[in-house]
Amino acid sequence: MKELLSDVNQRIAGRVGQLRSAQGLSLDVLARKSGVSRSMISLVERGESSPTAVVLEKLAAGLSVTLASLFDPPATSPSGPIARRADQPEWQDPASAYVRRNVSPPGVPQPMQIVEVHFPPGQRVAFETGGRDVRVHQQVWMLEGAMDITLGTERYRLRGGDCLAMQLGGPTLFHNPTRKPARYAVVIASEPALKR
Repeated sequence: MKELLSDVNQRIAGRVGQLRSAQGLSLDVLARKSGVSRSMISLVERGESSPTAVVLEKLAAGLSVTLASLFDPPATSPSGPIARRADQPEWQDPASAYVRRNVSPPGVPQPMQIVEVHFPPGQRVAFETGGRDVRVHQQVWMLEGAMDITLGTERYRLRGGDCLAMQLGGPTLFHNPTRKPARYAVVIASEPALKR
């Protein structure tokens, strides 16, 4: 897993740098937009850091993309309409040890992505999801176990088979309150935000 983690960190490094460059953002500007320090962004882009899910979500928000898109290969990599299981990148959050796998084929021009998550017992991850230039919708479909998901001040308990629809835009807390691992799928769709 350590070798695979290194490969995924290099992929994240390339994607963050590529997206920042494509948007013409300096390290300082991305730091202001994301709330992630300039030095941490630099470490991430050089592949010298194993950023947490919280840091990656902040970078994704600052770049106006979904967290899942940070795991895509560089835009120059050829891809097709099938993502074989062996080619689906897995990443483990160094803070909570949850494992996420991007299931969707990368580079396919569709507004949705699918991610599978294995969440350890007793762990939690709190995202301070802020505004983006795109609206991000998610549906969390519980496959095994149970999760508490808190959106702002509303808490939802999900058990096997339950599905929660949500829109990112505020604080979100994922917590497995049980002694058993949880497994769920997340379907993510994005659309341009309305200009104010």
